[in-house]
Order: sequence, then C-alpha cells, then structure tokens
Amino acid sequence: MTDSPDLPEPGAAVEPVSPPEVVRTRTGMFGAGTGDTSGYGRIRRSVVMPGPGAEPVPEGYRGVLEDLRSALERPGDGPPFTTMVRSVTCYRGEVTLRVAREHLVAVARALRDEPALRFEMCLGTSGVHFPEDPDAELRAVTHLRSITHSRTLRLETSCPDTDPHVPSLFSVYPTVDWHERETFDFFGIVFDDHPSLTRIEMPDDWDGHPQRKDYPLGGIGVQFHGAEVAAPDTRRSYP
Repeated sequence: MTDSPDLPEPGAAVEPVSPPEVVRTRTGMFGAGTGDTSGYGRIRRSVVMPGPGAEPVPEGYRGVLEDLRSALERPGDGPPFTTMVRSVTCYRGEVTLRVAREHLVAVARALRDEPALRFEMCLGTSGVHFPEDPDAELRAVTHLRSITHSRTLRLETSCPDTDPHVPSLFSVYPTVDWHERETFDFFGIVFDDHPSLTRIEMPDDWDGHPQRKDYPLGGIGVQFHGAEVAAPDTRRSYP
C-alpha cells in the first residue's frame, strides 16, 4: 500500500488519498506458470489492495489514532508519529496500521500499555508473500485484541526478500512465540531478538519455506528423519 503522509482523524470520514493498489496480476484459474491445466490460461485478474483512507473509521474506534499518537510522541525525543505509523487503512470494518519495521515494538508496546488503548491480547502473527512488490515482498501481520475496549486492530509491517528481518514482538506479547516461529518456518521472515527462532513444522535441515509463492509445487520427496514405525502387534489399538 502507498504510504500516506496524513493519517485520518478518528471518527471522521476518510477521504481517499490514493487509488487502490494493484499488487499482482493472476493469469489462469490456478495462477501464472506452467502448472495451469484449467484451460483458462487467458483469464487475467488483478489482485487489488485497498489504499489508505478507503472508508470511514468504524464505530467504536473513535480516538484510537489520537490516543496512539499521544502515547508515542509523549517522550518528546522520538520520531514523528507519521514516521512510525506510515498509513492507516479502514476496510470492511477493520483497521490496519502499516508500521515501519524499526518502530514495530514501540508501537505495539504503546498499544498494550496506554490505558485508553489497552490492546492486551495478541491473537498471533502470520506471513504474506507478494513477490511482485519490490522491497516489500514479505509482510508480517499481527492481530491485536483489546478486551477492555472490545475492539481489534491489525499491525502490518514489511521487509524485502534481500533483508527479511522484522523485530520480534516476544518482549511485548510472549504468546507470539510459536506464531513467529511458524512464520519464520513457512515464509522465511527472521524475527530479530526472538528467544528461540527455529523451525516448528518442517525439519531443521529443510530447504526453503513452503508457503512462499515462489516455492515449487511438487517434485519434492517426503522425508522422514529418524522416524520409526512400530510393528503392528505392538501398536496401541482403539476399540
């Protein structure tokens, strides 16, 4: 998404500041490439992401951006709010903050600790891969929930394929531990300062990251490292 220099005021209608962004174009029923056997190779469909300020801030989010701005700028010696939170998207009743990766931990901590915000629960982190998005091919998406104020917020930060590093949120939300490991395993995003960033699904010596869009579809042998199958007469039976 294109960054917006001016963030929307909470509770007010948001004027579109940029058109929706075409992030990629799919060709054929099963996407581009030689694996399309659908017979519809001429079909082309654009994958469009909403631009900043796509619709009014949803009900119940009044004051969130103002409170976050106040919490982040309170020390007085930090970067401007618009440097840390580069854009805000309101789409289908959901609010997404596009956060610069170097400020991700500070933004998350303010969202957790500020009494007017109190996003005390992290619902998890997952990855997205847009190979056609230069310098932002990999994205880490984190969903936060405020039980106190009954609202949900999405944080999104990006990094390039050539430097796939994003700060870990473990110091703010320890429950994100396994979610970040899974995202590292499947997408190759390296979460800096994670206490134990190792694979969680694939074997340690597995080559590649299976949920990236450039990962080959097939032709990879199934490997069982050190697995032993018990004899039939020694297995447990379940009546």
